Amino acid sequence: MRSGRFFVSVATWISIIGVCLGVAVVCFVMSMHNGFESEIRSRLLGTTSHISIFPLHNEYIANYLELVDKLENIEGVVAASPFIYYKTAISSVSEGDGVVVRGIIPDFEENTSNIKKNIKAGEYSFDDFILDDDTIPGMVIGSYLANRLGVYLGETVVLYSLHKENLTRTARPRVAKFYISGIFETGLHDFDGQMAYISLERAQKLFKTGDAVTAIHLKLDDIYTAVDMTPVIDSILEFEYDVVPWNQLYKQLFTWIELEKLALFIGFIIIVLVAAFSIVSTLVMMTMEKRAEIGIMKTIGSTPASIRSIFVMKGLTIGILGILTGWLLSLLAIYLQNKFEIISLPPDIYFISYLPFEIKVFEFLAVGVVTIVICFFAALFPAHQAARTSVIDVLRK
Repeated sequence: MRSGRFFVSVATWISIIGVCLGVAVVCFVMSMHNGFESEIRSRLLGTTSHISIFPLHNEYIANYLELVDKLENIEGVVAASPFIYYKTAISSVSEGDGVVVRGIIPDFEENTSNIKKNIKAGEYSFDDFILDDDTIPGMVIGSYLANRLGVYLGETVVLYSLHKENLTRTARPRVAKFYISGIFETGLHDFDGQMAYISLERAQKLFKTGDAVTAIHLKLDDIYTAVDMTPVIDSILEFEYDVVPWNQLYKQLFTWIELEKLALFIGFIIIVLVAAFSIVSTLVMMTMEKRAEIGIMKTIGSTPASIRSIFVMKGLTIGILGILTGWLLSLLAIYLQNKFEIISLPPDIYFISYLPFEIKVFEFLAVGVVTIVICFFAALFPAHQAARTSVIDVLRK
């Protein structure tokens, strides 16, 4: 490692740096994907649910309170919450827009989602407010939606619904006025820019559903048991409902993230293979430089296997040094990003405003093992060539 000529020494350092950068890049990027996936999952599930139950044969779920009691008695289910979910139009004094309205029972919803914790202004309240002999119920909306409508706490908005109306020339939408009692912010642009919460009673009246809901969502004690719990819940409900776990509901999004991680890992292998060619060239040059030393070692009794092991060990040493420095470099970069949020993202495209990182030790170890294996095989050819060096040819020269 230390007795080579200048060019060989520089080539050794270049090989180490190549392995280091390959390991650092893949550990950094895979941790980025882990953090991105974890952040998206926690925010999505904090706003929606771990398992959603939809009507299978009917438009609505009528016996929803009985169903909630039944579901909450299932082992592993923390809480259940019924809701109504429809798209409609909303307008303020100055602006109008489309919005997704969710009618909820506040006490139930509080147990299954983080909506109350995400309130950034006002209160998590849907109580009526009397203004000029007019009773106006409360509404909680997302921060981006509030900005688009130009409204703040205490100001009024109007919802319009044509659900269950005969669409004729004389058809008129049902109109309901609400005041802004709270503004929430989840960090997910799609939710903060399109979601509005009202009480279940008001939603049933606005959308003419009667005493029924469109779905029920569940919170589990472990989100990763959702897939296993789904057939159990389906069986308990006698297969009368459509039971959908969170990873099925957002399958497209999380499949995309996993495919990107796989593509990055393949790219990492290619990077390390390029570094492996550098290791091969370095060891071949060293074999040529050390021919005399190899010949002398053979004359005093060194076997081809012992000569081969010297060059294999050098290849592995390059790999180990590259892995260790790559790990340290990636850990430093991850620490700086998590602490100072250096890399920001446009939230309307990436759901979140900054790039989070999450370290998984198994992935770091997997990267190290793959790198060591590649470096080992890269060192075999020059080691074999060194072991075949002819003592007679060396002594003649």
